[in-house]
Amino acid sequence: MDDLSLHILDIMENSVTAGAKMIGLEVREETGKNRLIIQIKDDGKGMDKETLTKVLDPFYTKKTVRRVGLGLSMLAQAAKEAGGSFKIDSELGKGTNISAIFVYDHIDRKPLGNMAETISAFIVGSGTEVDLIYRHHKNGNEFVFSSIEVKKILEGVAINNPEVIAFLKDYIQGGLNEISERSRK
Repeated sequence: MDDLSLHILDIMENSVTAGAKMIGLEVREETGKNRLIIQIKDDGKGMDKETLTKVLDPFYTKKTVRRVGLGLSMLAQAAKEAGGSFKIDSELGKGTNISAIFVYDHIDRKPLGNMAETISAFIVGSGTEVDLIYRHHKNGNEFVFSSIEVKKILEGVAINNPEVIAFLKDYIQGGLNEISERSRK
């Protein structure tokens, strides 16, 4: 996986598997401070201390089907390769918090990727039972997407309806384009 957004999607899918009903994703692009920060928080079942010590091993998984848990280990590795850091906190019954910091202009920093595609794919895959609040900051400008607010507007139409997803993908991309444009001024 070359884009950080794919690691983010994998980790959010892990949150759903862990029973999360609310996921918070925050991306901060701070070019003035030369850093990119990615934070993912969920209210899933969390991990015990033993699992937490093994979770960055790319071959460790609790899944009984073919997939292995690469998202966390790959995000951690990507952060370290780009001169950054990675931190994970988790507590049984309370959820998990993940933070990855990258040197923004480091030659080995992977591209962020297409966040509108990532959020849309997550909504399609996670169904209607999980809520997501996605905040993207770029040099002091902010875009916020809340599936809770979207569900209120939809008045009974499923958020993972293909027409809704197509609209949301354009909406999110438009919001990200707008904060990028404002951050250049």
